[in-house]
Amino acid sequence: MMEIVKVGMADYKVLKTSGILTTLGLGSCVGIALYDKYSKVAGLAHIMLPSSLEIKNNSNKAKFADTAIVELIKEMKLIGANENKLVAKLAGGSQMFSFNSNTDILRIGERNVLASKKVLQELSIPILSEDTGGNYGRTIELSVTDGNLLVKTVGHGTKNI
Repeated sequence: MMEIVKVGMADYKVLKTSGILTTLGLGSCVGIALYDKYSKVAGLAHIMLPSSLEIKNNSNKAKFADTAIVELIKEMKLIGANENKLVAKLAGGSQMFSFNSNTDILRIGERNVLASKKVLQELSIPILSEDTGGNYGRTIELSVTDGNLLVKTVGHGTKNI
């Protein structure tokens, strides 16, 4: 039976060779899937906020886009991933509620997506695909065998990205 590893909110996990990394209920949070197809090492982070620099209580590095991606790469390298071979896929970053104001604080989903992209760009990790934005939640499953990211939504179907 295939191993399924759940990644919680403000958490990340890595797997090698086979299995599935999954995270449930991505709303404004972003799921960042990293994959090295040569070493078959996959990592999945479920980030809640764009930057650890904006928050005083920032000890959980998995909570923030700027620190989670760096930590995830460190973990992946420990089990054989090559940083120069990594590719990324993103999902989540919804605007779950409609607000009448346009303040940045409320656009957390969009800010999470932008922050994730910025970090990946700074690390020269190409983003192969994404399923972000909208106003609905997502559950994602990253296949360690082939790097496929299955995105499941309520009312918006299921797709591989």
